[in-house]
Amino acid sequence: MDKRFTNFNDKRMHIFSELVSRYWSNELNHTVDLDKLAADIQQKYEFDKQDMHFIRNHIRVAMGLDPMGKGDFSDEMNKIIDMETVSKPIINKIAGACQYCDQESCGCRDICKYEAAVYRKNEGPIIIKDKCLTCGECLGDCDFGALADKIEFLPLVDLLKDKNSQVFATVAPAIVGQFGENITMGQIRTALKLLGFEDMIEVALFADILTIKEAYEFNELVTTEEDFFLTSCCCPVWFNLTKRNYPKIFEHMSPSISPMIASGQFLKKLYPDAKVVFIGPCVAKKSEAKEPGLAGAIDFVLTFRELSEVFRTLDVNLSDLPGEDKDQASFGGRVYARTGGVSFAVKTVVNRIAPRRLVKLKAEKFDGVKSCKQILDKLSAGEKISFNFIEGMGCIGGCVGGPRTNIDRDKAKDHVNQFAEDSLILTPFDNLNVMKILKQLGLQDIEEILTDNQVKEMLTRK
Repeated sequence: MDKRFTNFNDKRMHIFSELVSRYWSNELNHTVDLDKLAADIQQKYEFDKQDMHFIRNHIRVAMGLDPMGKGDFSDEMNKIIDMETVSKPIINKIAGACQYCDQESCGCRDICKYEAAVYRKNEGPIIIKDKCLTCGECLGDCDFGALADKIEFLPLVDLLKDKNSQVFATVAPAIVGQFGENITMGQIRTALKLLGFEDMIEVALFADILTIKEAYEFNELVTTEEDFFLTSCCCPVWFNLTKRNYPKIFEHMSPSISPMIASGQFLKKLYPDAKVVFIGPCVAKKSEAKEPGLAGAIDFVLTFRELSEVFRTLDVNLSDLPGEDKDQASFGGRVYARTGGVSFAVKTVVNRIAPRRLVKLKAEKFDGVKSCKQILDKLSAGEKISFNFIEGMGCIGGCVGGPRTNIDRDKAKDHVNQFAEDSLILTPFDNLNVMKILKQLGLQDIEEILTDNQVKEMLTRK
């Protein structure tokens, strides 16, 4: 195995770090500056001259741009300055690495064996775009640099530096514990404000709103023992797996948007000129933010791993910062981050609004693409099930097991559970923050989220 290409995920983060450092300090303005960076990378990791196209393409992808074969740098800096959103595809094949792979230890044989990729001995993985779920599992399996997802931070830098721009960070419930054992959410908020963000908002707050909506939907749609309801609109892998491959079962899927999209929809309704950046553990969220009917709610998506590199590069030491803590979400909204959390949250609200239901909510949860496919196959075959509320998560363990987390998923789950227990708000129905937002939109009662046309449209997939 050629050492130039091994452990490339670490090398890739170094490339990203150099881009952030140089662009933030105004040392990256022209093509010649990109050429210098590529030369520095070549020297540091002892690449050959023939590998320069490989290095250039990793620089492009780390900037949020498409790879361009063997072309030299040209107008990349102008594209970054003018970029309002990063385009698809999110996951890209980077040519130049597979020829050095010994193929015996290569993970390509097992990459995405359920859905999208085809292994070819000489060419490496082939991404079939209309089947790729953008789950990101392949990115960790291939540590040779042949696969990479676009990073969306560089186009964001000028917005963060602009005092006239209002940029909100909405953070996934899985964020707690991702930046250090004793780092509080308040310290993360302070750090993000130092970078130039207006404020940090828990996406769990919008999970509370959607929990209430889904509870009412379940109460209305599941009235017999034969009815069932698919949830976890928060997971684009589960949603797209069902939509693309099981159209009949998809008819039972909640029509709700994800909490991430809802955070952008509501913030932009309240602050029309604002930009919204989602921060989470998920590569698929980068793709979801660009889906037709959803695009525009979220401007950029960053992962925990990318944000951690930004903090390190810009010398933001979270442990030294004062914390600005706010209780924004309920126990139920916060446990969306782990398997079973959505089921728990919705059940608490169903029990609240319909305590005498004859058909009780009986939940079953499935995590990981393999497990999700198995239950969808059973449902598609008409097999009888003993549950009526089906939660699917594309990652094992739920979002805490996402491909771009910083810590072990079991440890992450413990942090999420503890953070949820620390909330002073037990259920989404008890969250006064929800009612405060709804009142700003003219609603007087929480049940109006089902009848108010403006809010219904904001919370429903088009």
